[in-house]
Parts: sequence; C-alpha cells; structure tokens
Amino acid sequence: MNHLFIYLTLISLLAVYVAWNLGANDVANSMGTSVGSKAITITQAIIIAGILEFTGAVVFGKKVAATLGTKVANPSLFIDAPETFLLGMIAVLLACGIWLQIATSFGLPVASSHAVVGAIAGFSWVAIGREAIAWGNIGLICLGWLIIPVISAMVAASCFSLLRYWLLEQDNILQQLLEWIPWLSAALISVFGVIVLPTVVQLSLFDPVTLPDNTISVAIGLLGTGVITYYAWNRVTAYRKQQTEVLIETLVLEGVMGKFQVLSACFVAFAHGSNDVGNAIAPLAAIVFILNTGVVPINSLDIPLWILVLGGLGIVAGLAVQGKKVIATVGENIITLVPSTGFCAEIATASTILIASRLGLPVSTSHALVGSVIGIGLVSRNQDVRWETIKSVVLAWVVTLPVAAILGAVIFSCLRILPWF
Repeated sequence: MNHLFIYLTLISLLAVYVAWNLGANDVANSMGTSVGSKAITITQAIIIAGILEFTGAVVFGKKVAATLGTKVANPSLFIDAPETFLLGMIAVLLACGIWLQIATSFGLPVASSHAVVGAIAGFSWVAIGREAIAWGNIGLICLGWLIIPVISAMVAASCFSLLRYWLLEQDNILQQLLEWIPWLSAALISVFGVIVLPTVVQLSLFDPVTLPDNTISVAIGLLGTGVITYYAWNRVTAYRKQQTEVLIETLVLEGVMGKFQVLSACFVAFAHGSNDVGNAIAPLAAIVFILNTGVVPINSLDIPLWILVLGGLGIVAGLAVQGKKVIATVGENIITLVPSTGFCAEIATASTILIASRLGLPVSTSHALVGSVIGIGLVSRNQDVRWETIKSVVLAWVVTLPVAAILGAVIFSCLRILPWF
C-alpha cells in the first residue's frame, strides 16, 4: 500500500507538471488580448485568469477529460493488458509536459490538445499497432481543430462589424453607446449563461432551491445583465467627466469597452480552464481508474474532484510563474488591439470553446483566439495582419501532433524496458 501511495503521488506530481506547462503556455489564450489592448496589466491578468481558470477546470472540466481518456486510443484492445495502458498514460504525461515546456521557452502558443492526442496515438501504435488508435474519433477531433478557428473568426468579424457600424462610425458615439450597453451586457451574459449556467445550477449547492433549473439560470442571467448595465452606464458618466480632449467620445467608448473586455476575458479564462484542464488530468484519471479497479476504462471515465482541483492548481501555478512569455505573441504580435476589438475577439473565443466543452470535444483555445484576432484584422480597415507571426504559430500547431506522437512512442518504449515498470 505504501508503494502504491508513493507511485500515485509521483504520477500526480507529473500531472501537475503538465498542468503547470499548460498554464504557462495557454495563459495567452485567455488574457493575451486584454493585456495587448491595455485593458489590464499582466499582474491583473494572472490574478483574474488564475481564479477563473481554476473555477472552469473544477466545475466544467469533466467531459473533455473523459473524452481524452477513453476515445483517442481504442481501450477495448487493452483489456488484457491494463498495465500497458497505464504505462502509456505515464508516457503521455511526460511527452506533453516536455513539449509544452519547449514551446513556452520560445513564446509559441501551441495547442495542448494536439500534444495529448498525438502522445496517446503514439504510445498506442507502439504498444499494439495502428488498430489501437480510434481513427474515427481522432478524425472528429482534428475536424474540430480545423473548424474552430474559422467559426471563431467569423463570429469575431461579425461582432466587430456590428460594433463598428452601430457605434464606431456613428456621429453621436456616446448616445449610441448608452443605448447599446444593455445589449452588450445581455450578449455577454448570454454567452456564459446559455452554455454554462444550466450545468452550474445542477450542482448540489442548489439542491435546497425548489425552483426549476431554467428559472434559476434566467434569474442569474437577468441579475448579471442588470448589474453590468448599471455599472457601464456609471462608467460612461465618470469618463465624460474625466476626459476633456477632442477625442472624448472615442476615449469614452474604448474606456467602457475595456471594462466589457475584462469581463469577456474572464469568460475566456473560464472556458479555457473547462476545456484544457482535460489535457493535463485525463491521463492521471485513467491511471487512477486502473489502479482502483484493475481494468481499463472503456466507455466512460469518472473524474474525481481531487484530480480536477489538482489540474486547476497546476494551471494557475504555471501561468503565474511562467505565463508572461506567450502573452505578447497573441496579444500584440498579430494585430494592434484596442478594447473594442479585444472584446469581440474574446466573446467569439469564449462562445466557441464553451460550446465545445459542453459537447466534450477537446479543441484548442489558441486556435479559437488566433482565429478571432485574424477575423477582426481581415474586416478592419486600418489593421494589417502580421502574417509572419501567424506562420510561426500555425507551424507550431502543425508540428505539435507528430512531435508529441514521436515523443509518446519513444518515452513509452523506454519506460517499458525499465525493470521497475
């Protein structure tokens, strides 16, 4: 029993190492645009992201982790060799942690979901053969990787086009802003409420409440919309008193949009935690399941709360200590962002990623956010997309899958010949 405890502790620390590197790399996905548009400082971004990433991971992270743990490899082929599957998941943790650390050192926002899927496929091929890989499920996941940036770009471009037509190009910007604030508040709350609140209100915390779930969700949404609207109207009044320059209307608009962008960044952080925590904890959850039951998880994988908490803490620690490097790539090196464009990018990213998390689809937050920023750059009349940055980011995305697969295969082969494994 003591040996098992030590073994599980070491594997848990390895999962924290992956989560650490995931947080260090992917913090740019949730907060890069807010820092790039000067809506918040890096320190504020790390604090906000830390709280929301952890919350998203614990409350909303089970489905994606279960998908990665049971749907990438074909677990039915490992029924007679659960120890092989367990060893493979250790190799996955090592491969992902190493690759994410390398990418972070170069400031590249790679897709951690690519790394996990690649590493699982790599060890499965070496362990049993190509038939051990669930090619159909991998195909669906890869299709999601291709579609997500396109959808996110379209949503962001549409959002910015509407904002420009109804606000930025109007003669009386402030009057239009006052009229649009309730709609912006409702849009912001709706993205979060429609996707997340139905799941949140099913928590045991709300068991004593006898009202239907939908009633609770709607009530929370209306309250949130009212609070944000009231706050934003007050900010318009405050900014009008502070600013005396000729560009007062534009300054007030961007000042208020900066507040909306901070809120949208919070939703992106929540979305990122809900989806990407699975990349760190899915292998650990599969290992714990095998150690507890002696069999390989086939159709479902229960994720204990302590594993979700462990993954959330690892992400927060990584982004707090090493998260600054990648922020500049997404937030500053693709297009020049202001709060209005940053808000559109983040609302599009949060929408697409939260829907994917609700479906249990492991997608890439970096795909979504970079797609959003590109979409805005393409429809903006005074912005040039820096395609050199895009090329380096896309190259990092493309090489992650095969590199992680090779790393997973090599590490698994090395672990298998070690006597204590």
